[in-house]
Amino acid sequence: MEEIREEKVLYSAVQPSGSLTIGNYIGAIRNWVELQSRFTCFYAIADMHAITVRQEPALLRRRTLELAALYIACGVDPEKCTLYVQSNVPAHAELAWVLNTVTYVGEMERMTQFKDKSAKHAENVNMGLMDYPVLMAADILLYQAHLVPVGIDQRQHLEITRDIAIRFNNRYGETFRVPEAYILKEGAKITSLQDPLHKMSKSDENPNASVYLSDDKDTIMRKFKRAVTDSDNRIVASEEKPGVTNLLNIYASFKGCSVPEAEKTFEGKGYGDFKLAVGETVADALAPIQAEQKRLLADKGYLAGVLKKGAETASYTARKTLSKVFRKVGFYRGD
Repeated sequence: MEEIREEKVLYSAVQPSGSLTIGNYIGAIRNWVELQSRFTCFYAIADMHAITVRQEPALLRRRTLELAALYIACGVDPEKCTLYVQSNVPAHAELAWVLNTVTYVGEMERMTQFKDKSAKHAENVNMGLMDYPVLMAADILLYQAHLVPVGIDQRQHLEITRDIAIRFNNRYGETFRVPEAYILKEGAKITSLQDPLHKMSKSDENPNASVYLSDDKDTIMRKFKRAVTDSDNRIVASEEKPGVTNLLNIYASFKGCSVPEAEKTFEGKGYGDFKLAVGETVADALAPIQAEQKRLLADKGYLAGVLKKGAETASYTARKTLSKVFRKVGFYRGD
């Protein structure tokens, strides 16, 4: 097995549940492409996390492959990073069990995401839902990650990961690297097209609120035509105009220009022309990604090979950490 590069390790993962939005692309995937050339990156498709909410098995398998193809279509290069499916590396579940023994119930009950998901899925408040942050800690600590890209909604999970690592190290001796948050370069905050005071979400119940990377051009144009703006017809970014500001952010992000430059482009134009231009820009940018994803999905053998190689590389690194953990806690290994 070929050793991975000895440099700072960065870990990130996304669940294959639901379609990714243009917000996910701008805030995460596009950054992954840049980071893979700077760090030793482990990028996981977090299917184990996905089943904390009920999934249709066949659909979960399909979405796992679709997500792998989408990453590659967006520029994630399996030759520059380790791209793998979380459940293909058993060490994730094995380490999570050990970490459970240094994690307290009260900590898990206080997690914001547990409270939010419990409210949304009251009929299925399972232990996996509560234990989600411990599995996330295992994901990160297995690879001795230096850095974890985080958004505001994930900072609490990284903090509990750090607490668990420090607690384990104090109890059993130096074992885990305590990871740091990697603050992504400031990018546009992409919000809902229907409620611009809230972020664009892949689980939004309003079909017009989010633009998905899988949307065809007609769907994209329809959603942008229906996007919320305001009664003032000026196309400028300001706190008083969250809908217009969101559309300017989206346009600038996909056009590769600044928001002030975008404002100048639309100076004197009406909202109708503005929305059409934003929709056209997004659709034109997504078309080649969608075409490449479709091509990759037609080559199941290639995708299977990429994910198999990724799982082997991830397993090699993960087993080294897990072996150390098993020794520290006193598990008999027969050697």
